[in-house]
Amino acid sequence: MFASPTSELMQSIYNIVLSLFLVVLSPYYMLRLWRRGNWQKGFGQRFGRFDHKVKQSVTNSHTVWIHGVSVGEANIAIHIVQKLHALRPLLKFVVSATTTTGMEQYVRKLPSYVTKIYYPIDLRKCVDRALGVIHPELIILVEAEIWPNFLWRARRRKIPVVLVNARISRKSFARYQQFGFLFRPLFGQFVLVGAQNSEDKDRLIALGCRPEVVHVTGAMKFDVTAPVIQTRLDVRKLLSLIGVSESTPILLAGSTHPGEEKVIAQIYLNLKKQFPTLFLILVPRHFERGSAVGSEVRDLGIRFHYRTDLSALRQPPDERSSDCLVVNTTGELIYFYEVATVVFIGKSLLGEGGQNPIEPASMGIPVVFGPHMDNFQEIAQALVQNGGAIQVPDAADLESTLEKLFLSPSKRVAMGAAAIETTKERQGALGKTLDLIEEFFPRH
Repeated sequence: MFASPTSELMQSIYNIVLSLFLVVLSPYYMLRLWRRGNWQKGFGQRFGRFDHKVKQSVTNSHTVWIHGVSVGEANIAIHIVQKLHALRPLLKFVVSATTTTGMEQYVRKLPSYVTKIYYPIDLRKCVDRALGVIHPELIILVEAEIWPNFLWRARRRKIPVVLVNARISRKSFARYQQFGFLFRPLFGQFVLVGAQNSEDKDRLIALGCRPEVVHVTGAMKFDVTAPVIQTRLDVRKLLSLIGVSESTPILLAGSTHPGEEKVIAQIYLNLKKQFPTLFLILVPRHFERGSAVGSEVRDLGIRFHYRTDLSALRQPPDERSSDCLVVNTTGELIYFYEVATVVFIGKSLLGEGGQNPIEPASMGIPVVFGPHMDNFQEIAQALVQNGGAIQVPDAADLESTLEKLFLSPSKRVAMGAAAIETTKERQGALGKTLDLIEEFFPRH
């Protein structure tokens, strides 16, 4: 269970290199935290320092620690907690996130009896302090968040670690292989791995996971598309405050990355000549880019509102006061999907890897994405093959595709039905995963 002298040397080298990187890169990461806002709250938790409230919440408890990096992983962690709490109500659950946006999901969607913390920086002392306070009897990592010190220290404390909803992209696979001397023993440490598909399973085994612990469970995101928050956002009411009626056709670009908003806005202007009532909703992947996106939209002469502007409005205007909404908030994209006529998936046209198309597809909304969907290759291919989505090679083809979809309600209906069927066929990963985890639950 304890590391060998060779691995002790490796750990020392890793900690020296990581410390140097953190010193050099800390201004960059602090700037990112500052831009996202609300970074002060819980900042000490990133160094394994917790207040009395957190310490008291885990005292004399059989604790399960579940970690999800950001919004998508946090939403999966939320559903896992809900299901596990129903199965084992006497267990204590601690959830962690790396980003402030992930933490916001926990705060909004989980009750107070679930302890919410920030994941510690992967320095030995920080990790030791965190594990010493939380003292989990089981750790569940969502997707592939592999930090060496965290796993080394968990091994020293004989804490079983489970990896669920695991997905290894080609880029990640190549990176892990390059540093196989470091990561192979870490992947071999997992007592259970739930892979999204057979390709992920093969990659995980090649990276060092023991074959007998790796199971193909499917992608949990098919099971967690419904919001768990009690208070829903009434997007229709919000849009009515700027004169957008229920019959207005809406083009929504979700989780966009730099450069894509300008392309979509220009396409919107071209389409508006044919569809004069068309309305555009832009939802940048990182809400702190809202101001920059608004400037690009303004430069193109498009009337727009920020999402945060709408909270102050009370009465609908006599006529439409805007042609575009820039959503500069976080955690609300799923509600905006519900009103969309057609959805474009961001990070797929100019970015790399794409974003998750499952949420709009499961709602029966026609989905269009660009050529770069490597991070969601399996579901993207399935949606396209079944007629639930269209993949385009470039901006010109994107414009012509959108034009055809807005011209053909019957095509949109057929695509929506195919998208729903495709996502339903792939549900069940959450249940399969929980069945496998059960044998590792703390006994009490």
